[in-house]
Amino acid sequence: LVLDATHPYAAEVTVNIREACENTAVSYVRVLREGGVHKDAVYVENTEAAVDYLKHVSGNVLLTTGSKELSAYTEIPGYQERMFARVLSIQNVIETCRMLGFEGKNLIAMQGPFTLELNLALMQQFHIRYLVTKDGGSAGGFAEKAQAAAQSGAALVVLRRPEECGETAEEILQRCRELL
Repeated sequence: LVLDATHPYAAEVTVNIREACENTAVSYVRVLREGGVHKDAVYVENTEAAVDYLKHVSGNVLLTTGSKELSAYTEIPGYQERMFARVLSIQNVIETCRMLGFEGKNLIAMQGPFTLELNLALMQQFHIRYLVTKDGGSAGGFAEKAQAAAQSGAALVVLRRPEECGETAEEILQRCRELL
């Protein structure tokens, strides 16, 4: 049995795991991570929709969605001045960011998890008006980002999760208990 507990947005990894299980006749269960809900957030379908939204607003933006799709944000006029990318502090990630024009104060290379206080401090330091995030649930620090956005008066822009089928960790544990 394989329990796929990868990040909710790691769709490609999940496809690979599922295919490997099918090819080897191994049982597969997707573990669903509890999501966060923020009633005042701007929910967008994907990165392209976030970029489109941000093209029509003014003010600084804190990007907390990682480096994988960072290139899409370079389509926003003035991105080098108003976009602040928070990414992992890995050499090849930093080099990619710099090649895209994210460097100096606009490149924040850190390893999470991030507290409410740190999120707030970054947002205040860089006068952030929009915080872009994925809904990684509590494990991804969603609540801390949402609270920081609310306290600082910034808009929270959330990329919707890909559709998933699976079971919660509690449901899986309950099934295992019943089998014992």
